[in-house]
Amino acid sequence: MSENNNKPIVELISKPENMLRTIYTACRTCYSADSPINIYDKAEDEEKMLKLISRVISSGHYSTIEHIQISFAISNVSRACTHQLVRHRHMSFSQKSQRYVKEKGQFDYLTPPTIERNSELKEKYDNFMTKISEFYEELTEAGIPAEDARFILPNATSSSLVASLNLREMIHLANIRLCTRAQDEIRLLVRLMCNELVKQEPWLKPYLVPKCERLGYCDEDKSCGRMATKEELLKDNK
Repeated sequence: MSENNNKPIVELISKPENMLRTIYTACRTCYSADSPINIYDKAEDEEKMLKLISRVISSGHYSTIEHIQISFAISNVSRACTHQLVRHRHMSFSQKSQRYVKEKGQFDYLTPPTIERNSELKEKYDNFMTKISEFYEELTEAGIPAEDARFILPNATSSSLVASLNLREMIHLANIRLCTRAQDEIRLLVRLMCNELVKQEPWLKPYLVPKCERLGYCDEDKSCGRMATKEELLKDNK
């Protein structure tokens, strides 16, 4: 909605209490004759745990972080944004249904910054959303089911959902969607998700970054220039 803040609202609602210790136990179990529960009970040295976890993740042994499940409550995001989010394979979603939740009055919607900054187009955009809302109401009042009336609702329509994912996918999500080539809204959404998680697990901050920071180079077809491309690095090393 034009009067609303266009920023997503994100809350971390669930994560393991002993995330670091759990991952350390998974990592250590692969290289120890000791039982997992003994490893878990004896794990107290945070520096030691972080050192092993960093080494294991750097080696590509990602199964060790799949034991960690995280859930977020997300609202004030567009259907365009959620359509991008559900492309991620290893996530679970429970989203506000347009079949069962009937819009009443002017539906909430998001406005892209590029339109927000253009006052003339912004006015036309808001007027168009009003016309859609009026026709939607006309359809439902005529007895058209919400599941059919929703066909006219735009990608701008605001939505809410609970999204859950394991830590491996969380890191992948951050690496892909924090890239400057990602669309503004989902980039902001993922940044807020990362911020919420880092508040409680500060050690994760170095992993929840654009992929170029982890790779040391940009592998996109069109680079923003933040990092040298792989081709540039290879050329410099010849």
